[in-house]
Amino acid sequence: MVSNYNEILHENAEIRTARLVLRKFRKEDAADVFEYASDEETMKFLTVGTHPSIDVSRGVIFNYFLSRTGIFAIEFDKKCIGCMDFRIDHEDEKGSFGYVLNRKYWGRGFMTEALTAVLELAFEKLELNRVESTHYVGNEGSGRVMQKCGMKFEGVGIREKKIKGVFRDVVHYAILKEHFRGGQK
Repeated sequence: MVSNYNEILHENAEIRTARLVLRKFRKEDAADVFEYASDEETMKFLTVGTHPSIDVSRGVIFNYFLSRTGIFAIEFDKKCIGCMDFRIDHEDEKGSFGYVLNRKYWGRGFMTEALTAVLELAFEKLELNRVESTHYVGNEGSGRVMQKCGMKFEGVGIREKKIKGVFRDVVHYAILKEHFRGGQK
């Protein structure tokens, strides 16, 4: 068991992929965050509401995104196009994540690329046993991203979560270290 998860996350605060940079948020990202976080369609399945102003986006950057390790801005072509929030359960040696991507960039494989990089971090550097996540019924695109990254369907929690006043069915996915890339590094 790795005991220094936060140190490893800090050391890997920037991850480069073929097209993306996963990095810490910066104050200069406020306009980009507001662009996607003010869009109803982009934010439809998130537990938080849309951002009514750029000041709210600035506040989220300073008070939440920059307050923890494991929160990555997803940068493409020098623009912040989304966010990946990776959380670690130290006791159970597992991780979970949530993500959001600017709707203008949907369908281009960006989230699959970002999630693959985070799974590599989880299994190859953090040495976690399991990574899990969920999506809500109606947001099957998110489930397809998880499937493309090798995550397996585990079941549906019926009316499990109340999101913006509506009870949602929650679809559960997970992947174990030995199943990531067939257990190969």
